[in-house]
Amino acid sequence: MAGQRGARPQQVPTEGFGNCLLVLGPESLIAERAVAERIAIARRQVPDAELTRVTAQELEGNRLAELVGGSLFSEASIVVIEDLANLSQDLFDAVLVSAKDPGEELSLTLVHGGGNKGKGLLDKLKKAKVPVIEATAVKTWELPGWVRQEARRTRVGMDDEAAQALVDAVGNDLRALAGAVSQLGSDWEGKAVTAPMIQRYFAGRADVTSFAVSDDIMAGRPGPALEKLRWALSTGVAPVLVTSAIASSLRGLGKYLDARSARMSEGEMAREVGVPPWKLKDLARLSRSWTGPGVSQALRAVAVADAQVKGAASDSHFALEQLLLNVDRAHQLERR
Repeated sequence: MAGQRGARPQQVPTEGFGNCLLVLGPESLIAERAVAERIAIARRQVPDAELTRVTAQELEGNRLAELVGGSLFSEASIVVIEDLANLSQDLFDAVLVSAKDPGEELSLTLVHGGGNKGKGLLDKLKKAKVPVIEATAVKTWELPGWVRQEARRTRVGMDDEAAQALVDAVGNDLRALAGAVSQLGSDWEGKAVTAPMIQRYFAGRADVTSFAVSDDIMAGRPGPALEKLRWALSTGVAPVLVTSAIASSLRGLGKYLDARSARMSEGEMAREVGVPPWKLKDLARLSRSWTGPGVSQALRAVAVADAQVKGAASDSHFALEQLLLNVDRAHQLERR
């Protein structure tokens, strides 16, 4: 598995030479792995092939022609052109020609970070049916699936609940998640990693606390939530992580409240809400003490607090404490 769209793997072309690969998207870890696998495939086919990695901005003068025209030191060349978004328009046609017909002794990989810059070239490359690995950002609800794939890739036993626990503990950064999976596999080699193991392992991590604050306030425990919030902030947790964790919990609950009356299977409901199937039990439990208007009111409070911690208020810590109190008031709406 070299690249993914969301949590679905894509395949790097198995022929290393005589074709071009476009790696497209902002998720750098996925992009780097796709490029690394592409180079490895080519190197297995021609071990002494010359490798050249350049940025698009470095392709001045005849540099592109020199790279794709063959190597003076090897019969085969592996060329990786990165940051394609900044390629000069004067070179669009030359890159397109090389991508369409690289020649049997050239392995060409183009890397574009996504966005509209250079879109004209991207459209032409796609029209030419150049193979694409999409290095798109993994959506929040897909992260546990990505973690499980990463665990399988590194031969670490991990179920859905453990994967979600790791996301809760480490956050949304793929590099951090990949590193955590690797570390867990190293420390507990040969053992299946469980959610309790992960919770103990990462008990002191700042990111754990932001989700712990969210769990407590969503469950109607403002006292423990405030205590954990103050500890988190004192250990350097970014205030925006707290608002993000609470917002994510509220959005999931809101979608569940809207969808629970529909006749859906558990799998269909999970896809509609955007959570793993096992997490529906947590949402069902929360739904017994929350109402739709309460969730809406709490989300408005989060939006205000998020703006405050990003600069609209002078005291972000006070803003977060007020947020917890406001969410708790929203939680109590149905009991009035």
